[in-house]
Amino acid sequence: MKRFLRIGIVFLVAVFALAVVLFQWGLRPAREAVPIAGEPYSGENIVRFPVTPRPLTGFAAQQILHPFMAFEGGGLHGNAYNSDVHVTGGPLGRNLQVKTRQVSPLPGGVCPTITFTKDGLIVAMCASFSGFEINLFEPRTLDLLATHELATRPSTYEALMQWNLDPIFLDTSGGSYFYLDDHDRAVLTDAEQRLQRIAHRRNADGEWEFHVTDSWDIEPHAPHDCLGIDNWFPRGECDPVTSVMPDYDGRIWWVTRFGRVGTVDPHTGTIGAHRFAGEEIQNSLSADADGMYVITDYALYHMVAGSDGVPRTIWREAYLRSDEYRYGNINNGSGSTPTLLDDDRGRKYVAITDVGDDHTGLVVYRREADVDGTRQICRVPLFGADASAVEISPIGWGRSLVAKNDSGYRSAFHGTSEAAIAGGIARVDIRADDSGCDVVWTAPERVPAVVGKLSTNGLLYYYTFEQQPDGENAWYFIALDFATGKPVYKQFVGAGQAFDINWGSPAIAKDGTVYLGIFKGLVALADALPDAGAD
Repeated sequence: MKRFLRIGIVFLVAVFALAVVLFQWGLRPAREAVPIAGEPYSGENIVRFPVTPRPLTGFAAQQILHPFMAFEGGGLHGNAYNSDVHVTGGPLGRNLQVKTRQVSPLPGGVCPTITFTKDGLIVAMCASFSGFEINLFEPRTLDLLATHELATRPSTYEALMQWNLDPIFLDTSGGSYFYLDDHDRAVLTDAEQRLQRIAHRRNADGEWEFHVTDSWDIEPHAPHDCLGIDNWFPRGECDPVTSVMPDYDGRIWWVTRFGRVGTVDPHTGTIGAHRFAGEEIQNSLSADADGMYVITDYALYHMVAGSDGVPRTIWREAYLRSDEYRYGNINNGSGSTPTLLDDDRGRKYVAITDVGDDHTGLVVYRREADVDGTRQICRVPLFGADASAVEISPIGWGRSLVAKNDSGYRSAFHGTSEAAIAGGIARVDIRADDSGCDVVWTAPERVPAVVGKLSTNGLLYYYTFEQQPDGENAWYFIALDFATGKPVYKQFVGAGQAFDINWGSPAIAKDGTVYLGIFKGLVALADALPDAGAD
């Protein structure tokens, strides 16, 4: 039996190795953008609705200004508050121009995390069957300027062993939650437990390239006896790093899948770590001037680093979790990175979602270290009974939160259908006297797996789909009015699996262009310039 197992492993390794070699030798995408090929579509390209959005006012600057992060460079959720808010105005739907780029000729190619350098270049984490890469793209044209390959994640080998792609899509490690720092360096921990700062530059030939400026080995503090190309029968503990985020003193914090929380002092290299035994961390962490906010599958923690760099807990709040897996979530705990909010009176909140009953709940807490009475302000049940799962943190603005339903979605490979996905979006506001929270509006749109964004132009940006008569999905970029939840416009992007969202995240550049990662690559959407015939 063991002999046949080894033969099977050899075969799978050979297939994987061949795919990687072909990618490196001949299938690597060219510099120039190749459009993503889709299925036939005969519907309208853009649909406008009679709704005029109202620009937002009173934005709290601290939500985007972090001394050790790029402007709106907080990675997947836009900033250290993980508020998913961009102060830049996105497209208003005026003669929208749509451009796509295939990122990988192999299965996949999604770029879930997109950030922007000071000079407007795009630094994106992209993933395909061959693994993760940091890519540098030219804005608007989507031309590829440079690529830096990262170590292959253990989940890729697990998928090969099991002949099942679920381990890949349920894994948040390996660099997905990277951020861009104040020197435009991508900061991440790769699949070999190396925390790295990766910069880009022009070489002697004038070509762009990435280079590692700093590297710290986390493995002594986070065991890494993981399945790999040279380790098919691991016997020890495998605990990959899932996310990184800087605090306001410049330390780089990291968390692992199985409950370890640590810091690295980039000046001294000192590493400190603490473990929440028996708890799991699959989401990112958030930061404000008072410390860090970490969520496990059991509780939300406010933490600070001691003089030795070891994280310690300031307060802890357990939330309702489930003993059963809910389809649409990664595990039985919260699906949301903590969302931080400040209102115009200086009051501070943190919001998460739970999975404690037949409805996911949106939960809001006061985040100050000392509070009078209970820390929890409210818990609001969301969406339909037994059709409610939130795997994306809520958008946060002032005293308002917007959450959406991911129930019924796992990945592009599992299929996406109107029958399986209930959909739904809800805005919930914290009452002025902090006595509770109220649902302001709900919307029926099906927007699973997209990391929605709010622009201060008053628009919420999502990605939705409609099933066509031939069974294929037509995929649309959609804008909703933040005040009412009503659709303002929706723009057709493409039809078929290649255009599935697959946990992509829109990001808004300073010129107003939205860049979005989808299953097979990148999409750029921008209002046409006035001389290009904008209506």
